Amino acid sequence: MTATSGLTALRVHLRSSWRILLKEITAFGAIGLVSLAIDLSLYNLLSPHGWLKAKCASTIIATVFAYFGNRHLSFSHRARTSIGRETSFFFAINMVALAFAELVLALFAYPLNQRDDHLVMNVVNLVTIGIGTVFRFWSYKRFVFQHPDRVNAPDVDLDEELAE
Repeated sequence: MTATSGLTALRVHLRSSWRILLKEITAFGAIGLVSLAIDLSLYNLLSPHGWLKAKCASTIIATVFAYFGNRHLSFSHRARTSIGRETSFFFAINMVALAFAELVLALFAYPLNQRDDHLVMNVVNLVTIGIGTVFRFWSYKRFVFQHPDRVNAPDVDLDEELAE
């Protein structure tokens, strides 16, 4: 392989990788915006029953929507493993994000006594959603909707291979 053909192959690989990542981020963002609207609407609609109950219900409903959207749009090109494995990992990741959000909201609602301030509770909710979004995107790519090479060879470290 000549240096020129190696550079050409690298350029083609980077261009296709960039396009796939852009597609994933764009679709994930679109699904995320709809999920955000569902989450925030239900969170505020249910808030008279308690901020933590509202957050739990709104997140569960938004997560169900996000699962189908991400499975069929954002990561539709990725390898498929069993539906049980995908859903288990997906909902477990979302439970971690929900637990984090609930803990932060509980901190502001109770020890900091902000439960009567709707603005504060909504800002805290938005911040936890933002942090959770970054965590979920990384986790979905890494554990739920896996790269075809990882599915076929689970012991392969793709990050290490791409760095070479």
